[in-house]
Order: sequence, then C-alpha cells, then structure tokens
Amino acid sequence: MVSRVRIVAALVAGLFLLDASQALAGAPARAIALPGLKQNASILVDRWGVPHLYAASEDDLFFVQGFNAARDRLFQIDLWRLRGLGQLASVFGRSYVDQDRAARLFLYRGDMQQEWHAYGDGAEAVTGRFVAGINAYIDYLAAHPAQMPFEFRRLGYTPSKWSAADVVRIRSHGLTRNLLSEVARANTVCKSGLAADQIRYGLTPAWVTKVPQGLDPCLPPKLLDVFTLATQAVVVGDVAPSAPLAALTASAPDQDASMEGSNNWVIAPRRTTTGRAILANDPHRAYSAPSLRYIAHLSAPGLDVIGAGEPALPGISIGHNGKIAFGLTIFSIDQEDLYVYELNPADARQYRYRGAWENMQTVRETIAVRGQAPVTVELNFTRHGPLIFSEPDKRRAFAVRTGWMAPGMAPYFGSIDYMRARDFAQFRRAMKHWGAPTENQVYADTDGNIGWVAGGLVPIRPNWDGLMPVPGDGRYEWAGFLSGDKLPFSYNPKAGWFASANEMNIPAAFPYKERKLGFEWPHNGRYTRLQEQLSRSGKSGIEDAMRLQNDVYSVPARRMVALLKPLVTMDARGAAALRLLKDWDYQERRDSGAAALYEMWWSRYLGGAFTHAVLGAKDAASVPAPDATVLIDTLERPGSRLGKDGAAVRDQVLLGSLVAAYADMERMQGPDAAAWQWGRLHTLYPMHALGAGADQALRAKLNVGPIAVQGGAYTVNQSSYRNTDFVQNNGPSFRVVIDVGNWDNSRAMNMPGQSGDPESAHYRDLAPKWAGGEYFPLLYSRAAVEAAAELRIDLVPGR
Repeated sequence: MVSRVRIVAALVAGLFLLDASQALAGAPARAIALPGLKQNASILVDRWGVPHLYAASEDDLFFVQGFNAARDRLFQIDLWRLRGLGQLASVFGRSYVDQDRAARLFLYRGDMQQEWHAYGDGAEAVTGRFVAGINAYIDYLAAHPAQMPFEFRRLGYTPSKWSAADVVRIRSHGLTRNLLSEVARANTVCKSGLAADQIRYGLTPAWVTKVPQGLDPCLPPKLLDVFTLATQAVVVGDVAPSAPLAALTASAPDQDASMEGSNNWVIAPRRTTTGRAILANDPHRAYSAPSLRYIAHLSAPGLDVIGAGEPALPGISIGHNGKIAFGLTIFSIDQEDLYVYELNPADARQYRYRGAWENMQTVRETIAVRGQAPVTVELNFTRHGPLIFSEPDKRRAFAVRTGWMAPGMAPYFGSIDYMRARDFAQFRRAMKHWGAPTENQVYADTDGNIGWVAGGLVPIRPNWDGLMPVPGDGRYEWAGFLSGDKLPFSYNPKAGWFASANEMNIPAAFPYKERKLGFEWPHNGRYTRLQEQLSRSGKSGIEDAMRLQNDVYSVPARRMVALLKPLVTMDARGAAALRLLKDWDYQERRDSGAAALYEMWWSRYLGGAFTHAVLGAKDAASVPAPDATVLIDTLERPGSRLGKDGAAVRDQVLLGSLVAAYADMERMQGPDAAAWQWGRLHTLYPMHALGAGADQALRAKLNVGPIAVQGGAYTVNQSSYRNTDFVQNNGPSFRVVIDVGNWDNSRAMNMPGQSGDPESAHYRDLAPKWAGGEYFPLLYSRAAVEAAAELRIDLVPGR
C-alpha cells in the first residue's frame, strides 16, 4: 500500500513544508500559509507525480496552479521567462546579450487591453492569479532559502517575479510556421531554380508557385541568425564541456518546424469495446529534462479539468473537463512572411514603401549583464515587423511578419477558453478565435459525439501564396485574417473515427486556391498507418490505442522495400542488404538489424543519390535533402522525373546507395549483420539546460539516458533524429488516452517525469516506463486520487 503523508491543516504563517523527497521518506511535514490565498485549498500528489489541485473558487484555483507549477518546475519557468523577455544576460553574463536582443524583437508590443480582450472574458484575471501563485512560491523560498531549487543555488541567483503581461507578451517559444522554408526555397531558387525546389519540398494541395516580381532570391547566408537566436532553447554551460559529451550533444535540439509533429484520433462509441468514445493524443516536440509539458488536475466549483499544459501557462491544453475531451496536432497554416526592403542610400533607417521613404521605428533598450555594465541595444521595426538583418552596402534589409505577433496569439494560451466548453458548438466557438500554434483539435464528449476543428490565424494574401519572401514596397500586403469559422471541421464523421498526423487533410471541397491556408505538409506515413489500423473491422479499446501510439511499423519502409524485392545484384554487400531487408516486417524495433540498415540508408545515402539522379550534381547541391513524399512517389513512378530509362536509373540509385549504407553499418556495428541493432545506433538523451556544460557527475544528475529507442520519423511512435549521430531529438514525450466518461480508466505518460527538480523522485521515474511503452492511470475522481496520493499539501490563507 502506498504510504501517505498528511500535512496538518491548522497552522500559522511562517511554518514550512519539507520537500517532496523528505515527505516520501516519512519526515514530518506541515501546511503552508499563503498570503494571497483567499480560502483553504489542497494539493494531492499521486504516486506518479501528478498534482491534483482543489480550491473553493476558480480565483484560488489558478493561484494554486501557479504556486504548484513553481513548486515543481520553478527553474524551468524562470528560464522560460528570462529567455522570452530577453533577460538571460542578467543571470548568465555577456555571452547571452545577442540572444536577449533577438528575443526582445519578438515580444508582443501592442495594446495590452486589445490583447487581453482577444482571449475572452476573465483572461487577465486568470493570468493575474496564476502569476500571483508563482510569486507566492518565490516569496516562500525567500523565507526558506534552504529549499531553493538546485539550479539557483548552483548558479548563484534568485528567481524573478512575474507580471500577468509576461505570460502573453512572450511569443518566441511557440512553433514557427514556414519562415525557414521560405528562406530555403529562395536559396534553392537562387542556385538552381524553382524546378529544383520541387524536389526539396513538394507542394500540396496541387500548386505551382512563382518568384514574386522584383525579388532577388539570393539571400545573405546569416539572414536567419537572429530569428534562430530568438526561438531556440537555452543551453547554459557553467562548466567546460568534456570530450565524451560532445558526441551526444553535437548541436542544440533541431529547430526545424517540419519536424514538430503529433498524432491524435477519436473513435465513436459504436466502434469501441467500451461503448464510449476514446480520444488519443501524443504531441511531438523536442525532448528535454524536465519535459516540455506538465500534467495537472485543476478542480474548483464550476471547473474540473485534467491533462497537460505548458508549466508557465495557466489552464490545460490537452485533456478533459469531465464532459468533453480534447487533443491537438499541428495543422500547417502559413503564418509567416519575410519582407525584403530597399534601403535609402542616404539613410539606412529608411526603406521604400509605396514610392516614398519610410522611417523604421527604433527602440533602444538596456540589457542588464551580470557582473558587468549594462549594454544598450537598438531594436528596429518596420510596418511589417522586427528587422532581423540589414545589408546597407547592398541597400537591403529584412523583416519578419508573423501572425503570432498579433493580439490574442500567445501560443497555447487560448486553451483557457476551450477547456471550459461543454459541447461541440461551444468548443468550435472557442476555436474560432484560436491563434497559435495552428492546430487540428480533436473532440469527444460523454454523449458519444466526436469531431475535428482546424484552428489558427490565417493571413489573407490576395496576390501571392506566402511561399517565398516578398518585396516590402507595399505590393504584398495581408488583407486581414480569415475568420476562424471558415476553416474546415467535421462532426460525427460517417467512418466513426477521425485522426490527424500533420498530413495534408484539407477536404477536397475546400476552396484552397482562394484561401491559401498553406502548401507545405509533412509526409503522410503516420496518418496512413493510423488509417489502416482504425479502419479495420471490429472494435478498439484503450489498450489498442496505447499500442497504436507505440507502433513502430513504417509505411515508407514498406513502400521502399517493395521496390527492392525484384532487384538482384552480384555485389556481395548489395546481395546481403537485399536479403536482410526483403525478409523484414517493417517494424523499427530496437533489436532490429534491418531497421538499422534501412534508417542508415534512408537518412545518409538514399536522398543524396536520388537528388543527384534527378537534378545532376550541380543542382543537387542546392537541395540538402529531398522531400520524402517526392522521393517515394518518384521512385515508384520513375518515368515522371527520371526519363525514359527511369526504371533502370531508379534501380541504380537504390542499389548504389544501399551498398554504401551496408558498408557504413559494417563499420559501425561489425561484419555480422545478425548482430546489428537499431537501438545501438538510435538513442535518446534528454538534457537539462545545465547539462551540456557539466562534468560527468553533474550530467548523471541532470540528464536522462542515453536510452536505446525505436521507431523512425514516419512511424506512429515518431522518433526523428539527428543524421549525424542518430540521437533522437523529437517525438512524443507526453501521451494520453482518454476513456470518455469513465475518466479514471484514462492513461497518460510524461517523459522523463513530472518534476523539474533533479533531486526529486519524480524527475526521471517515468523514463523506463516511457521507453517500455507503458502508461499510468490519469486519475480524476476524488476517491481514486485520494487512494493513490503519496503527498498532501494543505494551503491556508496567510498574512
């Protein structure tokens, strides 16, 4: 039986609470008296580290949510604030000034009244109470410095207090949409033309773009440095990195938005073994320690919602409220444009706009620097957005316009509205105003209804498609935004299920040529696998959903091996490679030698051989990697791009690149292919922000792994990796399967654990379960929570 620690309720201000690890050991613990709390509240932490928050009012509930988030994730949310507001140098020194300046370019600087109004009634009040709770925990630590989290003690600084505006002004932590691809397309066009870019990224629905009139597509090589600095994670190196670590941390987590995927699906009661709807969701993001997402349960009169959110935001973005369940994936709306300006030769702060020179807006701000004098920086803005690069000698400058800088666009913050919905009409109404990131939201309710709503702010581009940079001279202007109710949706589909996996899912009847939501979508391999499994005859249960989330069957591998099966070769390595792959079941398990060979072939050799065959050596150099959909479709129909002898050329590409991959596997894992294993190549190493520059002992404390992992970029259990070393850098750290109506039968997982404190038992305890495809129960009823509670914290109003 799990031991419980009850913290007595009647206490006076100033008494302290020992940390969770002490409470677990049975040490005496007491309640906390909190100034700002209006009525008694409690936090019950279950054996998996999930906090269940109970308050007498919503006002107190969001206060407690902020307090609890700080209790479990204070360094993570403090770093989030420092990075987002551009204040890293105040703690970490002069080397972070450039990142601070970049982040400040992408702060929301508009009217705050308009901003709060965009989220609906009560948004500002909710946020105010949430940050008051964070600040209350910071005050508590000031009175009890011995309980200050490890990172603050090591780095020698104290956490900063939040204002409500900080939460919504920070925009650069959200997923970006298309800017990187615009620049990549321009670079390919500069070197090789639009035909080569069709190999780099195939456009769907069917579309042919063109170079905007007056655009020079040859862009400066460091154009995106500032944007990358503004949106990347923070790595703090307070100790010189050691050599062994370098192989595991060759770069920061990949920021390529095309890698940010997710899966979700809903199944109607008539197709489930439970007789109730089932909702499953596993959003995919970069891995870290602690996890990006945090599971919590918020309960007060009028609101009882559980699931995952981001720890620095109030509310829940994925989960259920006792009536409806909801889950998200990315829907690829293009919300970004790069504008290119002609500068005034007499004044580099002026750019040409509609026949006249227009002044940039210049803002000067002071960046505090730890241990040194502050630094004054200039931030320049055009009418379209922040200036990220300037070439005075070429009389050019570049600025970014983003939908997510508009009022009401703080990433994920809009969930404080839809998490209250009680039916599909209310849910769709809330999603009408959803801003960022752009999403497929799936829905299920206790009445047996299921649905899908696409959401996100859509710029209206009257005379171009958003696929390339455009001149900023006034000819390419957004004409407002598409109303959210013009986006596609589905309610109780005839199939009895709906799924999304970031594939191009714009309905055939949708007027995409007029509305131009976006033309860049990931390969549909994950969706195809979901479709195959969910369309089978028979009914599905909770266990089936969990298995499907962990499925490592590769649809692209099946298609590629089908091309290999007819081939023969006299080359010994080629023949051995063909034997290994022809007998494969397309399951990318850890112990699979075929999976190791396939991924080596796919990621390091096949793409290059393909682009050389299609484009020739010169133009192939302008395409770092081909689009997966274009590659597979072309190899299956080689006459489309490889000429009248396309089949022969295709077979040469397949065999030549496969032989090279086999040789590389021999080099890395030895000559005996029977001993090869994908998990020996493919590992996961979630890192703490301090983990990159730590010594061996500290790395062991802060980082998690390495863990041998399975799956690939196109399996449902998505497992993208760096080609340089096969280290997984993207995938489902959070999973949830919801039994809609029998809530205590729902399951969840959060990798590597719930706590952000490296000294907590819940910092890494879920990692082995995650690696094994296991889950824990996402408990909802008070009785079930009480039975599984291992820690109780009673909060009382204080002075």
